[in-house]
Amino acid sequence: MLGPQCCENPPSLSPSCGAGSVQEIGGLKTYVIGSQDSKVAILLIADAFGYEAPNLRKLADKVAASGFLVVVPDFYYGDPYAPDKPGFDRESWLKAHTTEKGCEDAKAVISALKSKGVSDVGVAGFCWGGMVLGKLAKFDCIKAAVVLHPGKITEEEINEVKCPIAILGAENDNFAPPEHLKHLGEILSTKAEIDSYVKIFPGVGHGWTTRYNDDDEFAVRSAQESHSDMLNWFTKYINA
Repeated sequence: MLGPQCCENPPSLSPSCGAGSVQEIGGLKTYVIGSQDSKVAILLIADAFGYEAPNLRKLADKVAASGFLVVVPDFYYGDPYAPDKPGFDRESWLKAHTTEKGCEDAKAVISALKSKGVSDVGVAGFCWGGMVLGKLAKFDCIKAAVVLHPGKITEEEINEVKCPIAILGAENDNFAPPEHLKHLGEILSTKAEIDSYVKIFPGVGHGWTTRYNDDDEFAVRSAQESHSDMLNWFTKYINA
């Protein structure tokens, strides 16, 4: 489920990063930023490194500044992917954190948000989170979806998508090759009732939207462009 590119340039996790706070939503510890009275929310589903990644929280803060309530849950229950941790076992971690469980947890978070008065929810998923979103998008609980450098998403899952969806991929991605993402886009294009698009970013690799090197101007610029595309997609379908 996780390829070598999924583990490149791992973030230095920090529980204190970001301008928001950690609350419990849907049974999960969740980084929250934005107006608590907002009727519209964006759920960000992290890659395997989890919700304490500084660049992910920086993105959450940016989206919140546009008027959304933004939530970033800890789908790994305090157990993010940590290959350098003594005794870490990749296969055991994958069994403990399936995308099926992630989908059920995401539905619980969305239900909790709606119980607090949120009317519309958009969801963005990164790598593992993109695979979760591939399953979640077949339900009627979300208004719009953005998948960024996803893991494996199947044709069957794409055929079941029920909301507007954008797929943002990387030119140099062995885990989610551009050819596969374009093929998924062709399938989506046959669904007249679903607005969709696929965009491949040149010169970048898997994980570029949240695990970029701050000293690499091209990488930062590419990441920022993907963030703007994501925000524009949500703004188009969800009135903040």
